[in-house]
Amino acid sequence: MSSIRVVLADDHAVLRSGLRLLLSQAGHIEVVGEAESGTDTIRQVETLQPDLVLLDISMPRLGGLDALPTLKKVAPQTRILVLTMHNDPEHLQSALKKGASGYLPKQAADNELLHAIEAVMRGEVYVHSSLTRHLLGNMLPVSSESQADAWDTLSNRERNVLRLVALGHTSAEIGELLSISAKTVDTYRARGMDKLGIKTRAALVRFALERGILNPNE
Repeated sequence: MSSIRVVLADDHAVLRSGLRLLLSQAGHIEVVGEAESGTDTIRQVETLQPDLVLLDISMPRLGGLDALPTLKKVAPQTRILVLTMHNDPEHLQSALKKGASGYLPKQAADNELLHAIEAVMRGEVYVHSSLTRHLLGNMLPVSSESQADAWDTLSNRERNVLRLVALGHTSAEIGELLSISAKTVDTYRARGMDKLGIKTRAALVRFALERGILNPNE
């Protein structure tokens, strides 16, 4: 497996040290830089062109969310995984809209960080399950006043499944969340994507962000 080059962006040196130790245990992840502010993160990412940035939201001299658009501009191929104390859908939605590939609360880092890194490096969108459940609980029917389009023709179950697929969950995970079988999930996913004319998960994620499907108030 090729090495994954990572920049750690967090204003707490102790946390960066812990993350470096955790990542070193994977064997194929190399920390090539560390930054303690948003501006420093931009400089390092532009110079180093890493594969991945672990990005905190709350940093001095430009926060992580404000730095995100510039990071994507100076290093468009670099994946951004937000690692933060902010465990709420508003910050999640903002991060995804600005180009993040994943969102993980710091308290879950010990158990999920390596899995999240592998997921975003495969081109998936990774969101911690606590936020997925929050978003799922706030799903609302599309307003009858909204413009008729392909999304409006989907059943509520098809919308729920595609929303969770866009968030990066497997069929088994979606089945557990919705209390249906993985095979049934696959059926809803195939039917919904066919109605939308979408062939790949990457295209579904782009559609979801443009359409606002991941917004809990949508």
